[in-house]
Amino acid sequence: MLSKFLRRTHLYLALFLMPWILMYAASTFVMNHRVQFQSLYGGPLPVPVLEREQTYDAVFPDGADAKVMAAQVLASLDLEGTFNATKRARDGALVINRMDPITPRRITYEPANRKITIERIPWDTRAYLERMHRRRGYQYDRPLEDAWAVSVDFFIVAVILWVASGIWMWWEMKSARRWGALAVAGGIALFGVFLVAI
Repeated sequence: MLSKFLRRTHLYLALFLMPWILMYAASTFVMNHRVQFQSLYGGPLPVPVLEREQTYDAVFPDGADAKVMAAQVLASLDLEGTFNATKRARDGALVINRMDPITPRRITYEPANRKITIERIPWDTRAYLERMHRRRGYQYDRPLEDAWAVSVDFFIVAVILWVASGIWMWWEMKSARRWGALAVAGGIALFGVFLVAI
């Protein structure tokens, strides 16, 4: 009974995890072969291009931090969504990275010049895959972002269950134990070499 349950769990987890595995595999391949992809795409990842500049008079609440200020700026520009923000040390400018999966933007507010600059990052498959690969965490106050973070946690747990159920199935197949043991030993040895040597 347990064996049947583990086999079905292994099977259905593999089917369910397929989109995540393909995304992480493709994005890792792109990052691992960055030079070759630069050659294929004719250059490095695209740099932001100017979308528009405008005068911007902002009045922020007393003691507002970069996050509060950025949320106010994005709301006034109708660009609400997931973001991170920092204040630039050299001139006090507020730099907002609006993280949209298709069209990310960088918004820079310069209080000294009362100017806001909105730059758009052009579409690039490599950049999109890297953004999806690196997207994680519960630091964003948006339900959809939390849902993605939960799915990543589920993926991690599911992969551990996938490995455990695979080990169980291997051990049950007496004819495969010797070759399986060699595969396990080889994988651990190679991984150990990389941990020490790199």
